Amino acid sequence: MDSREKLQRTLRHEPIDGVCVDFGATTVSGIHVSCVAELREYFGLEDRLVKAYEPYQMLGWLDEDLLDALGVDVCGIVPRCTMFGFPNEDWKPFRMPWGQEVLVSGHFQTRTDAAGDLWIYPQGDTSAPASGRMPKHSFFFDTVIRQEPIDEATLDPEDNLEEFQPIRDEDVAYFQREIARAAASGRGVIANFGGTAFGDIALVPAPFLKHPKGIRDISEWYMATACRQNYLHQVFGRQCAIAIANLEKIQQAVGDGVDAVFLCGTDFGTQTSQFCSARTFESLYLPYYKRLNDWIHAHTSWKTFKHSCGAVVPLLPHFIAAGFDILNPVQCSAAGMDPQHLKETFGRELVFWGGGVDTQQVLPFGTPVEVYRQVRQRLEIFGRGGGYVFNTIHNIQANTPVENIVAMLEAIRDVGRG
Repeated sequence: MDSREKLQRTLRHEPIDGVCVDFGATTVSGIHVSCVAELREYFGLEDRLVKAYEPYQMLGWLDEDLLDALGVDVCGIVPRCTMFGFPNEDWKPFRMPWGQEVLVSGHFQTRTDAAGDLWIYPQGDTSAPASGRMPKHSFFFDTVIRQEPIDEATLDPEDNLEEFQPIRDEDVAYFQREIARAAASGRGVIANFGGTAFGDIALVPAPFLKHPKGIRDISEWYMATACRQNYLHQVFGRQCAIAIANLEKIQQAVGDGVDAVFLCGTDFGTQTSQFCSARTFESLYLPYYKRLNDWIHAHTSWKTFKHSCGAVVPLLPHFIAAGFDILNPVQCSAAGMDPQHLKETFGRELVFWGGGVDTQQVLPFGTPVEVYRQVRQRLEIFGRGGGYVFNTIHNIQANTPVENIVAMLEAIRDVGRG
C-alpha cells in the first residue's frame, strides 16, 4: 500500500504493516530548523538553507528528499499566512541569533535591541508595535501581549472576532494548489484551514494583528472563561458560524483531497491537571466543537484532529462526545497519561497521533539506547490493532542530538521490518 492508503487505514483503526509516520505535517508535529539542517547533513542530502516556514516556533520545512529519508507518510497543508500575519513568499536568507542561516519570508521584519533580543512585527509592518520577541539565547519567539485597557462597560465581542472573516478567494485557490501538490506526493494529507480553534491561547494575543482589540492578555482570557462566559459564548458562536461557512467553501473546492483536518490547537491540560473542569468544557467549548465536527462528518470524508497538551484524561470522553477523531500530541509524561491506559480505554474511539517519544527529557537528554527503547515500547502499545500515527510528543526542539533522532528512526524501521 502507498502512504496515503496507510494513513486512511490508520484513521479507520485498521491494522497495517509497520506504522504510519508523520514528521512536519502540522505545526505541532514539526522539527526545529536547526534539527532539519542537521538531518539533511546526516543523510547526505543537497546542502541548502532550510525554510523557516513557521517563524513563531522556528519550524523548518521538510523538502521531499528529507521526507523520503525520514520515511514520512503524511503531507501537511498550512494556512497561507504565518502566525505573524504575513505570507511565505519572496524567501530571503537571515542569520538567526544562534548562528544558523535560514530562509525566511520576504515579509519577515525584525529589529535587535541592545540586550540582543530579536523583535518581530505583525504583517511585516515595522510601524506597528512588535508582536513577538526572541530572547537572545532562545530558539523561538514568545508572543508580546499588547492588551489595551479593558472597560467592562464597553467590552465588545466583535473585538475578539477581528481575525475571523469569510475566507478570500485567493486563500481558497492557495489551498487548492497546495492540496494538489500534496496529493501528487502519494502521501496522506492533513490540512489546517484556520479559524476553527476556540480560545487557543497561542492565538488569543493575535500576533498576526497590528493593533488587536478585545481580551488579548492570556491571564484576562483565562479569567474570562470563569467570569465572562456570556461574552465568550458570543465570540465562539459567531466564530463557529464563520468557520462552517468557510469550510463549506473550501470543501466545494478541494473535495476529498484531504484525509484529516487540524481543527483545534486549544490546550486544555497542564503537566498535572486541566485548565478547566469537565463541566466548563461541556458548557463553554463542547457545543461549538460538536457543531464543527458534526458538519465535517456530515459533509466530508475528513477526520478531525484535536491537539491538546497535558493531563487531559478526564476530558477525553468529552473530546469524543464533541466528535473528535484524533488526539495529539498524547503527552504521556503528564499525570494520568499512561500509554497502556490510553490505548485500552480510548483506542477504539480515538486515533493517537504522537506520544512516540518524550521530547521533554528522553529525546533531547537521553542516550540513543534510551530513545530506541522508549520508541519501541510506545510503538508496541499504541500500534496494536491500528489507529496510531507515529510522531514525537509535540515538535522536535532545538539542540536535540541528531544521534537521538536517528535512534528514534531506527526503532520505527525495526518495527516495520517485523
